Amino acid sequence: MVKTKVIFLCTGNSARSQIAESLLKKYASEHFDVYSAGFDPKPINPFAVNVMQELGVDLSSHYSKDLKQFLGKTHFGIIITLCAKAEQNCPTFPGASTRLYWPFEDPAQFQGTNHEKIAKFREIRDLIDLKIKEFLQQRGIQTNKNIKSS
Repeated sequence: MVKTKVIFLCTGNSARSQIAESLLKKYASEHFDVYSAGFDPKPINPFAVNVMQELGVDLSSHYSKDLKQFLGKTHFGIIITLCAKAEQNCPTFPGASTRLYWPFEDPAQFQGTNHEKIAKFREIRDLIDLKIKEFLQQRGIQTNKNIKSS
């Protein structure tokens, strides 16, 4: 079976897109080849690593990727932007059959105590998780894979 390539895009590829990539891989890697990238890559946010570890998903070997490394080299069937900047700056991907915009607040920009920051990352992670489950349900893709609850 040929899998559709999906890419999640946001500004830094340090949190939202990394979370989305790992969740879609966890739920439906048999249906999709999943990637993520950013327009201005930043190191993976440690809070993103922590909240995904709570679900049994290891991001410790992930790294931020620049969108430029994929342009003109990889054909994506589905492009999903996760922030307004990515949506506005997203180039045209020839042959992409679907382009979606899922705006999520950037948890890395949240100001507060470490306890408050981790709570914000959990909130965004859970919202992304729900959106991915909805995306799969709309495509008739059932998954038996569960992620540990926090």
